[in-house]
Amino acid sequence: MNVLVLQVFVSLMLVASSVLLFAYSVRHRDHEHADRLALFPLEDDSARPAPSTSESKPSASQE
Repeated sequence: MNVLVLQVFVSLMLVASSVLLFAYSVRHRDHEHADRLALFPLEDDSARPAPSTSESKPSASQE
């Protein structure tokens, strides 16, 4: 019976802490971070180096 009381107490503490952390996150507007990241460009295509010619064509010895 003591284990059941301890388990209920720990579960309630976890729920209370998650609610408090959620309220803190909403208050400091951390939930908008994902929206800002979604607006950033993923990668600039012009910044990629051109592929070398030795990798794109097989050599005569490999045929």
